[in-house]
Amino acid sequence: MGTHTQVKYPKAMAAILMLGTFIGLFGETALNMALSNIMEQYSISAPIAQWLTTGYLLVLAILVPISALLMKWFSTRQLVLGGLIISLLGAVLAALSINYPILLAGRIVQAIGTGLLIPVMLSVMLIIFPIQKRGVVMGIMGLVITLGPALGPTLSGIIISTLSWPYIFWFSAMFYVLLVVSATATIENVSEITKPKIDIPSILLSTIGFGGLIFALSTMAEEAFSSTKVLVPLFVGIIALILFGVRQMKMAQPMINLRVFKFPMFTLGTLTMFLGILIILSSGILLPMYLKGALLFSAAVAGLILLPGNAVNFIMSPIVGALFDKVGARRFGIIGFIIVVIGNLTFVMTLSSQTPGWQVVVAFMILFFGLTMVMMPAQTNAMNQLPRELYSDGSAAMNTLNQVAGAAGTAIAITLFTSGQNSYAMEYPDATQQEILAAGIKYAFYFTTGISVVGLIGSFFVKKPTEVQTNKKSQAAA
Repeated sequence: MGTHTQVKYPKAMAAILMLGTFIGLFGETALNMALSNIMEQYSISAPIAQWLTTGYLLVLAILVPISALLMKWFSTRQLVLGGLIISLLGAVLAALSINYPILLAGRIVQAIGTGLLIPVMLSVMLIIFPIQKRGVVMGIMGLVITLGPALGPTLSGIIISTLSWPYIFWFSAMFYVLLVVSATATIENVSEITKPKIDIPSILLSTIGFGGLIFALSTMAEEAFSSTKVLVPLFVGIIALILFGVRQMKMAQPMINLRVFKFPMFTLGTLTMFLGILIILSSGILLPMYLKGALLFSAAVAGLILLPGNAVNFIMSPIVGALFDKVGARRFGIIGFIIVVIGNLTFVMTLSSQTPGWQVVVAFMILFFGLTMVMMPAQTNAMNQLPRELYSDGSAAMNTLNQVAGAAGTAIAITLFTSGQNSYAMEYPDATQQEILAAGIKYAFYFTTGISVVGLIGSFFVKKPTEVQTNKKSQAAA
């Protein structure tokens, strides 16, 4: 597995990277609570406003695969400071926006900064901490990855109700300034700069591939699946990704080394993370809409209803991290996904326009109790199977798919929500707007239930990387 690199302030480095990533991921969903306010202020429709979230995820999905290359060209210090400064500029631009295009531009600039920070964080954590401390470190990091998008609606709900939505960006900007100052003093260079040849066709294929895929998924919320607006970018995206994959396998120095997927536990762990992020971001966009639109709670109350679920995540993540070496990814995965299935089924069975708020609180707590047991163990188990020289490639591959999962989860959730509303309105023409909205949300939760069942099946195949490698050696010997 290779030894770790000694640095002067490992904990300070970890804290700066995690906080920078947390603010960026918080930004993914922070505007979900404010979409109705922004639509009113700038006179735009829901599908156009939706691009404030989708555009952010789109940039992350395009930029994260390129990050593996950037980490071999620029020092850790350059990437971290660059990521934080770009994020700061994006937050200030969005806070000062006088119209929708400037707000969207600010979001995109902030996403570029976050896209630099996420892969660097994962790679650096694996380099500066020894393997016996990784469980705890990855536990806290898993908390950052899940808590950022999950806390977005809660914190922004309170900010919107007490101040106004631009303050979401002002608070982010304030934290970025503090992090830039801290990073200047503590971040050391730990990555190896090899300056591989930049392959322009790979960058273009990756950008067209992931961009086309997410654009198609996002457009499905407004257009029929059979429309050219959906099918053309979907088809172009899939072809570009296939060509990208073929090209990477043939190159001596690929942009992302797809050979990481030859490690079975890495592949399975990445799939588990993908499904977990799908569920987190689907529920992250559906529940604020349900609480505000169907149950008619204010943004602040809706945010507070989601708080206990986030608190469970906050309390459980370090515990799961500390117990990881004893319990293992397999047991955590199976128990966790069983609880996630129960949480989703609770939503499916209880959601209506009359549901008491406490039932939403309980279901959301159950959901996050299970997700916390799933996410970090899956990620740690996946990365532990890779040799050190593949960390940056594994990190880039995993994080790219996480961003695709986020964009796909958001897009599919909105699409199913819209189609669920339409079919309910046709079946019950006298239904109130609240009943129609609740029916649409409930319909979308059938999708997250199905995904959690797939995750549960996958968790039965998880092994410890050491077991996998021992099995391979014994097969080779035989």
